[in-house]
This record gives sequence, structure tokens and C-alpha cells, in this order.
Amino acid sequence: MPSCLVVQPIHPSGIRKLEAAGIEVRRASCADMATVAQEITGCAAVITRNAGLDTAAITAASSLRVIANHGIGTNKIDVAHATGLSIPIVFTPFANAWSVAEHAVMLMLAVGKRLLPSDQAVRGGNWDYRYQPGLQELRGKTLGVVGFGTIGRMTAEIAGRGFGMQVVVHSPAADPAAITAAGARACASLHELLRTADVVSLHRPSRPDTRHLINAATLDVMKRSAILVNTARADLVDTAALAEALRRGGIAGAGIDVFDQEPVPAGQALLGLPNVVLTPHTAGSTDEALQETADQCADQIIEVLAGRRPPHLVNGAVWDARRLPT
Repeated sequence: MPSCLVVQPIHPSGIRKLEAAGIEVRRASCADMATVAQEITGCAAVITRNAGLDTAAITAASSLRVIANHGIGTNKIDVAHATGLSIPIVFTPFANAWSVAEHAVMLMLAVGKRLLPSDQAVRGGNWDYRYQPGLQELRGKTLGVVGFGTIGRMTAEIAGRGFGMQVVVHSPAADPAAITAAGARACASLHELLRTADVVSLHRPSRPDTRHLINAATLDVMKRSAILVNTARADLVDTAALAEALRRGGIAGAGIDVFDQEPVPAGQALLGLPNVVLTPHTAGSTDEALQETADQCADQIIEVLAGRRPPHLVNGAVWDARRLPT
């Protein structure tokens, strides 16, 4: 019976699928890589979430035939090392996309409507808070979408159809015709988008060329009334520069779901600011999205172990030379 190590908790539906297919499920006692490296021995498959899978853990897994990434980003998996060992990596590029898009729009609303200070005002008996200016509508505002993959497109759709927002897009890899067909306008540069947008929503992957797309210089380009939302990758934003812009009123507010260090350490610059809404990397964690993501991980593991090519391979070039059972 092949076994699968589950590094971090997943929806029970995925566990049931694996067990129904005759795959033994082992749960890691801890998600740190030193523990995983000890407990992955003998496993044919592994499912990991934001803990990733490092070089040592992959090396220790001499029987490993497939790595399943619970989500989209694979930056915490040593993809190059796994590829060098001919281990296929599967992922779930669409399973939580709508959940993340909804979360991005929720953050826009929460920041624009000053949801958290309003809640605190009611709890503190400060009914006069309602007379303070600065609450914003989304209707008629311009949304700047940075990155026009699945989640960026869905966010644009919700904002455009649901709130009547005008959408502008900067996405170097996107077909301009596809942007136009979606009812949006393509911006040739990030600076053009930042100058134009009332709300900026980030949807780029983590790569060397996208690190700190939002920094002190680009924040200065944005409108003072603008809102920044990041549900994508933490390193797209220079956190210190963002905190300073929020502190001095360089932009109106921000909604952030991803962080350089998770959990966020005490004293992190954003924690004490009233014009930022923070969520603990939960954009893709609705019950619906978690079930779909776990199911897709399980289904693809079952396919690989049965010798069938799965639909979502990160490193498809290894398939024909993939590691086989010994």
C-alpha cells in the first residue's frame, strides 16, 4: 500500500479520496522541515501547503513519486531539486481562485468603508464616528489589476459587474485583446496604472523581477486617496515602505492577506496602523475552496501513482522520465 504524508491539515474530503483509492494517509507531527524530512521516509506522495518542501526533505524521500502543492504558489518547494530527481509536482491553479478574488474585493470594501474602526466605534460607544469623513464607495472608481491571470480576471469581473468599477490592467504576459474582451483597458506600464487607479489589487507571482513591485517610489505615484490590496505574494510589497506611506497619508489604506513572516511577529510595522485591514492568509481558505483544493491534490496523486498524467503539472518535462516505484 503506498502512503502519502500530509504536512499540514487539509479538508477531510481529500483524505477520504486517498484512503478510498488504497493510499495510506500519514499526518506529519509537525510542519517544520526537519520533522518532515524524518517522517517522509518511505512515502510515495506528499501534500504540502504553505510549509513547502525543502531540499533536505525531498532528498530524504527516496520513495517519493509525486509532490502535491495545496494551492498555486510553489515558491516554498525546491522545484529544481525535485525536477532533478524526476519527481513530478502537481498543483491546484484554479481551485481557490474565486475565493481569493472575493477576498480581494472584501478587503477593498473593508478598507474603503473603514469597517474595523467603525466596528470599534460601536463597541466603544462612539456613535459620533459616523460623522467623520473619508468613507468611500467603489462604484465608479477605477480598479487597477496588476497581473491578469485567473484570479486577476475574476477580481476584475466582480468589481466591474458588481460595483460598476472601471478596470485597468497591467500584466506583461497577458494578451491585450483578452484584456479588452474582459471590458478592461491595458496599461503599458505599472506607473500608468498606479497613477490612474483608485484601488490597486496585486495578482502577480513571486519572482526576482516582481520583488517589491510596490515600494517607496511606486507608492509615491499612487493617489493619496488610493487603496492597495495584496492577496497574492508578500514579497510583491516592500512592507516598510507601505507602512510609512500609510502612516504619513501617502495612500488612504491597505488590505493585506500575505506577509513576509507568518505568523506576523509582534511589533511588525503594519499592526499598529488604523488604516490597514489584515487577514491571516485566509483568502483561499473558504470551506468550498479548501474542499476543492484537497480533492484536486488527492485526485492528481491517485492519477500519478496509477501511471496516468495529471492535469496540472508544475514540471511537465519530467513526466516521461518520472521516478517509478522500485
